Amino acid sequence: MPDNFLISRRNFMIMPACLAALSACKLGSSASVLKVAGFTMGTNYSIVAVDHTQSLSEEELRTDIDKALLQVNAQLSNWDATSEISRFNASTSTDSIAVSPALAEVMNAADTVHAASDGQFDVTVGPLIDLWGFGAADNTAQTPTAEAIEATLRTSGQNRTLRVSEQSLQKQTPGTEIYLSAIGKGYGVDVIARKLESYGIKDFMVEIGGDLYTAGLNPDGTPWQIGIETPDAHDRTMHEVVGLSNMGMATSGDYRNYFEQDGVRYSHIIDTKTGRPITHTTASVTVLTENAMLADAWATAMLVLGKERGLEIANNREMAVLFIERDSNATHTKFITTPSARFSEMQA
Repeated sequence: MPDNFLISRRNFMIMPACLAALSACKLGSSASVLKVAGFTMGTNYSIVAVDHTQSLSEEELRTDIDKALLQVNAQLSNWDATSEISRFNASTSTDSIAVSPALAEVMNAADTVHAASDGQFDVTVGPLIDLWGFGAADNTAQTPTAEAIEATLRTSGQNRTLRVSEQSLQKQTPGTEIYLSAIGKGYGVDVIARKLESYGIKDFMVEIGGDLYTAGLNPDGTPWQIGIETPDAHDRTMHEVVGLSNMGMATSGDYRNYFEQDGVRYSHIIDTKTGRPITHTTASVTVLTENAMLADAWATAMLVLGKERGLEIANNREMAVLFIERDSNATHTKFITTPSARFSEMQA
């Protein structure tokens, strides 16, 4: 869970039938395919939109999108010292501070997922990530001492150190800091989706660093086909394909950012209760839900929780979630796939 405003998290592949040449897809005479790509939040973004009125140019769309993404960074980026969230982090005040509608929306969503995930989605866990060498600080990944972990745990814990209100934030502990890496990119996707909808575009796919939202149909007139990557850093193959329309999607995995020390593998996914990397066998989790922001947050939460508890929560909340585990009994790399009930229904 490093700061994804710097590190890309691409665990998917877009699989439309006309992937190699979208412009060659058969569209109505009054429709055109707009393709815009760029760089934001330390990663890449890409957009494919079907403009049935041919009233919008790619250049106009790119200009508006880049402007909107710059605004998101100015509010949510932990890597911009002048951003709204960085200014909040730098303050030691325990007074209630009014925040922008954007930050309020993200933080209220984060608070909801925190409460529903046994506290395992936690935007105050950043110092622990830094401690293990996976975060923004220029550290070498290594095992910290038990004393250092305990000391850092005292400055984290979203429900203890932070109060989230409708339009304000309040630190309960002066040293509390908020890291939005596991929800900010998803919010950025949703901002762009709203921008496209404001133009009257109903068929599109927006993706930032692996978090995405699709609306309507792809240029072939079918649901957007998204391939989920096998959670193996040495073998970039497609594990499963899902059809997606009018939903957000995010995948979180533990297989690209880790280190090994004394024969032990340490993932960047930190258990917020212990302050240590997760030890279960769940390697990848994909979440499909109403928007990209919630998919982003829940993908991280479910990966920390692991399949057993995560599946219980997913089924109780009727969430579409796909868990991919390493088979600990196999003599070679093998994965076990377990969908929630809702995920199975959606892909039937």
